[in-house]
Amino acid sequence: MGILRACSVCRLFHVLVLVCALYQILYVGSVAAQTAQLSVDASPQNAQVIPGNMFGIFFEEINHAGAGGLWAELVSNRGFEAGGSNTPSNIDPWLIIGDESNIIVATDRSSCFASNPIALQMEVLCEASGTNACPSGGVGIYNPGYWGMNIERTKVYRATMYIRSSESVELTVSLTSSDGLQNLASHTITGDKEDFVEWTKVEFDLASSGRNTNARLQLTTTKSGIIWFDQVSLMPSDTYMGHGFRKDLASMLANLKPRFLKFPGGNYVMGSYLVNAFRWSETVGPWEERPGHFNDAWAYWTDDGLGFFEFLQLSEDLGACPLWVVNDGASLNEEVPSATIAAFVKDVVNGIEFARGDPQTAWGSVRAAMGHPEPFPLFYVSIGNQECSKHYYKDNYVKFYSAIKTSYPDIKVISSCDTSAISPVSPADLYDVHVYTSSGDMFSKSRMFETTARNGPKAVVSEYAVTGNDAGRGTLIAALAEAAFLIGLERNSDVVEMASCAPLFVNDNDRRWSPDAIVFNSWQHYGCPNYWMLHFFKDSSGAALHPSTIQLSNYDQLVTSAITWNSSQDGNTYLKIKVVNFGSKAVNLNISVTGLQTDIQTFGSIKTVLTSGWLRDENSFQQPDKVVPAASPITNAGEQMGVVLDSYSLTSFDLLLGSSQGMHSAWSLHSSV
Repeated sequence: MGILRACSVCRLFHVLVLVCALYQILYVGSVAAQTAQLSVDASPQNAQVIPGNMFGIFFEEINHAGAGGLWAELVSNRGFEAGGSNTPSNIDPWLIIGDESNIIVATDRSSCFASNPIALQMEVLCEASGTNACPSGGVGIYNPGYWGMNIERTKVYRATMYIRSSESVELTVSLTSSDGLQNLASHTITGDKEDFVEWTKVEFDLASSGRNTNARLQLTTTKSGIIWFDQVSLMPSDTYMGHGFRKDLASMLANLKPRFLKFPGGNYVMGSYLVNAFRWSETVGPWEERPGHFNDAWAYWTDDGLGFFEFLQLSEDLGACPLWVVNDGASLNEEVPSATIAAFVKDVVNGIEFARGDPQTAWGSVRAAMGHPEPFPLFYVSIGNQECSKHYYKDNYVKFYSAIKTSYPDIKVISSCDTSAISPVSPADLYDVHVYTSSGDMFSKSRMFETTARNGPKAVVSEYAVTGNDAGRGTLIAALAEAAFLIGLERNSDVVEMASCAPLFVNDNDRRWSPDAIVFNSWQHYGCPNYWMLHFFKDSSGAALHPSTIQLSNYDQLVTSAITWNSSQDGNTYLKIKVVNFGSKAVNLNISVTGLQTDIQTFGSIKTVLTSGWLRDENSFQQPDKVVPAASPITNAGEQMGVVLDSYSLTSFDLLLGSSQGMHSAWSLHSSV
């Protein structure tokens, strides 16, 4: 009896707990599903045009973003210059096949290229047969590329190298697995002793019969003697637009529809010391003649195959305006005083001539010789990299500004100083802003430019990113905070000209900075949540911004904007309403649109949402699509409509206006986001 009574009490207790739990769930749910009012004035007379180059991308050579990344060259240290000018030197990552009893390699200064004099001497001590026979397969050298070469079945790779020898040559060039056991492709170079007495360029194609994501390039022989090598290159024949960019990574950039490309840095422009700064004139011309340099800001060598010309070409291929960040005589640890800055000023003017000059000009002729006689549309030049606090910057800046405007008055010059330092004696067309902060602070900075004076130079927010503990390697919460910040830039685009995130790329084998927008290795890639967030803004540049207000008591976690934009893909016009819900509560949103000159179509409107199950969810090689936009048709599209905003989400409502080509075309347009 006592036991039964105790069980009854137990049951009653469990029922009460369940009732309390249900009450709590219902209560929290009712609080979560608050109702907000969003009003959009879509009348043309109250709209303002967002700058045509508002949203772009910023490339810096960091995290092996270019060398071993966007630039498709597969050989690392192709010219053997990375070990320095003193010989013998380190030839990393090159290694020998064989051992010191049958092969000796050493660098010397015998190259035929004066600007990069280092070459590699390979002395083979063994023979094809006899008592001193070479190991099976021969001896030689191999290059693993940047953490393995991605060799794909049936793909063709262009091999180029310079060879010298006073003896006859029998050399096998192969693509193999990392252990050399799987042969993917091979080519034999033969020649009599007189054929290679002088440095000779050899080019040929290697067609792969298999696939290996961790392959290597090897050069082997069974013939004794000495052979010199220099400028050994392996490029995929299938690159983006045929211009040397890794196709999958460049396509990810193109999908963002960037309106400008800022390059090449960042600290990379400056260098820790000027001896290692990015010098544009040493990165143009034939790739074999480029000396390369040590990227001491981020601690790795670059052959400068991705040089000034290639950045301009990439801008053209992406349909983006180039924005060149110049070295203004400052490194992270040094400055050139104003009395001796003239040579640096002249160098920048020469660089503009390379980009824009007629083929008859000194530097324009160099560009034309590289296959681009037409000038590149370079109209933005940034003087330095956030250097306003440096001792000589302000005086030096005036000299750069004056020289550029004298020769190219249509170029917009960007200052590292804000409006407090800009004046008639120190003028600027635009000023550079960098924002790195926590997610909470980034969200609050959606109002950053609301109190900015509406006259004077406009801001270029050329670097922004959420950093800190909640940024991880690219989290949902970081992407949402950045989205709110960008909506704030849209709403204040009368004082903001351009914006781009940083950094853009990271090779997963060399994370110098996190988070980044795009992660890759030799054969894989994925976009982080903030990469997918940028897709919500790729139609904003040049669009019409409409006034919008949102009302919700005791909940300040919503940020919104509204634009109308024209699709080049289907020819339709859309009203896009974006809302960031940065809070933990779902929101019932009542949208009211006034001032439209055409109706919102019943069919063909799309809702796109970026969210996930946890604030710190990230994408990865294992789960590349964990946090990506999800699109669905809007079934109640109209000037008055009720929708639900998920907690911690970015939502866009693309409402089809006017004459419709049908739901199918609109759905096709958005399902590829």
